[in-house]
Amino acid sequence: MNLNQHSKNVQQKIAHYLDIPKEIILDLPKITLIGDIQLYIENHRGIIEYTSEKIRIAIAIGELEIGGEKLVIRNITREEMYLDGHIKSVQFNR
Repeated sequence: MNLNQHSKNVQQKIAHYLDIPKEIILDLPKITLIGDIQLYIENHRGIIEYTSEKIRIAIAIGELEIGGEKLVIRNITREEMYLDGHIKSVQFNR
């Protein structure tokens, strides 16, 4: 086990024992998908690519790619993003 993996394991144990959400300790995105029409993302790092058929979003562990039709960013803040449209795929890329 390398140092990075050991550090993540320790962080996960701390989050568990202190009852802190893992996404906060591990700097992970929290993603909520409502059917195939809406996606809510917390803890993003910004937009990489934005078209009506593909949205790529930077996250701490790489990027999140959303594919679909008529995709629209309805609201974006420094920490949160709401997407609408016909969502066909959600993929993590490292």
